[in-house]
Amino acid sequence: MLTCPLCQGALSAVDNGVACPAGHRFDRARQGYLNLLPVQHKNSRDPGDNAAMVEARRRFLDGGHYAPLAARLAELAAARTPAAWLDIGCGEGYYTAQVAERLPEARGYALDISREAVKRACKRAPRLEWLVASMARVPLGDASCQLLASVFSPLDWQEARRLLAPGGGLLRMGPSREHLIELRQKLYDQVRDYDEQKHLELIPDGMGLAHSETLSFKLQLADEQARADLLAMTPHGWRASAERRAAVIAAPFEVTVAIRYDWIEKL
Repeated sequence: MLTCPLCQGALSAVDNGVACPAGHRFDRARQGYLNLLPVQHKNSRDPGDNAAMVEARRRFLDGGHYAPLAARLAELAAARTPAAWLDIGCGEGYYTAQVAERLPEARGYALDISREAVKRACKRAPRLEWLVASMARVPLGDASCQLLASVFSPLDWQEARRLLAPGGGLLRMGPSREHLIELRQKLYDQVRDYDEQKHLELIPDGMGLAHSETLSFKLQLADEQARADLLAMTPHGWRASAERRAAVIAAPFEVTVAIRYDWIEKL
């Protein structure tokens, strides 16, 4: 199923890596992942989240704050019983590993453009094929997956359609307009409304929304480190002023978590 990011030829296992018929070879890192992001496909030296951002997200998620979100994602994925699935934009692998637990018989793939994220992610579920790769040039064959997971991640819709087999679908998890509303009110004088259905306008021909639901709950942020980590793992960590960020970290508060799940099928 893996394809060469340089020539799109099929990749086969060789020694401690993979190679295509044209002779392009990619060695497996000691942590177990494959780096299929050629330098000419990078927009910067180390694209994606840096080590500090990845560590903040790891601490926050491992603290169990978003555990209900991951559990519901895994339930929805398991209900689809895919033979092969891919997590696009897997980050440090928290959600990916929980999906993998519910799909023990399926072939699982996970990719992110951040090498720092994938280095940590591959320890969570070693049996998956972990990849450093571009979401715009996914190194998997056409119609190779029955399920794609996209969690708080940008998405190339044309790539999603290419990767999905007929009848397969994209399981998208993203914020609703109430998500972290109290945090945003603390950080900004004016809180912009969020159009939680805007992404539906981007669905390409040949795909359609088949199911949608929202999961919401209140989260008590009593721990200073958790508040700092939540800021660091969201865009608000660099958009808001230093004074507002410091005020958020200084005092406990309650915040709304409100996440939308969409199942978008390839027709």
